[in-house]
Amino acid sequence: MKGSSITLVYHPFYLEHDPGRGHPERPARLTAICDLLEGHGIFSRVELVNPDEAPTELITAVHDPEYVRTVAEMASRGGGYLDVDTGLSRASFRAARLAVGGVILAVKRAFSQGKGAFCLVRPPGHHATSSRGMGFCLFNNLAIGARYALDVLGAKRVFILDWDAHHGNGIQDIFYDTPLVLYLSLHQYPLYPGTGYLNEVGANSGEGFTVNIPLPSGAGDNVYLKAFDEIVFPLVGQFEPDLIMVAAGYDGHFADPLAGLNLTVRGYAEMAKRVRQLAHDFCENRLVFSLEGGYDLGALSRSVLATIGELANLGLEIEDPCKPPPDLPVSEIQRILAPIETAQRRYWKL
Repeated sequence: MKGSSITLVYHPFYLEHDPGRGHPERPARLTAICDLLEGHGIFSRVELVNPDEAPTELITAVHDPEYVRTVAEMASRGGGYLDVDTGLSRASFRAARLAVGGVILAVKRAFSQGKGAFCLVRPPGHHATSSRGMGFCLFNNLAIGARYALDVLGAKRVFILDWDAHHGNGIQDIFYDTPLVLYLSLHQYPLYPGTGYLNEVGANSGEGFTVNIPLPSGAGDNVYLKAFDEIVFPLVGQFEPDLIMVAAGYDGHFADPLAGLNLTVRGYAEMAKRVRQLAHDFCENRLVFSLEGGYDLGALSRSVLATIGELANLGLEIEDPCKPPPDLPVSEIQRILAPIETAQRRYWKL
């Protein structure tokens, strides 16, 4: 749709990536999302674009060439497993290149058109390190997109917010030594992959530019929104990014089977609203969301719909189909966030 305030990036070949029978990161995730978006008339209200496969040289700007060859060769043989959780089919290498291509296209359009994008991609990416695929992830879509913004489009600083329930160890590792990327992750801890504690803050010139907000099981909307208001907003204001990127995982929803957080559809909508405001205030609306986790189909599709509705300012009111758990008491929220704020005051004004 011409003139839309948001771009949706999608390619039907994403459905061809098959990590194995019974795998939680299944094609039905995207099918459920697209069906709900279609049912609410979203595709007629936003601009839908299809990406091309990312060139190898853009992928190897982040990933070891030997690792990229390993993924290509495994797929060409019909598939296999990079680890016990991360399977490939014959179509997976092309799907992964299209996922990277989707984020790169969104980054290009963010700079050329100054509007947000939501990338409905799979396979996901935030666990993939420079030399290893893991946690359902093959290539690190957002990290490659951030590197493209810095190296090709002239961005000076990129802020990556990760609200997936699982810590994005791959993004953290890739940018651990640089002050050009501020990586901030809100995640359940302890949980797979076992990284993302307070003392992981970056190294060398990148010290202070990795910010981890590890949260206990049971943390919900009020914990996240207070963290946004008291930590995320001040940090972004001081960092002044040229681009904001979001690792948009929805496995923090209370119905998700792989985590124990208590976020709701309304909570995701409120976070998206805050991120949209940050992009407006600090980087001329240059904003790229990329789908990561989320494995309950109903919770995932509703949460994505609510997010897109906020980004496009469509005025949607999307609710959970069942009653969410009660919020934590204010005193418990303060107890959870106090040590995180104390740790970050070493590097940032909070």
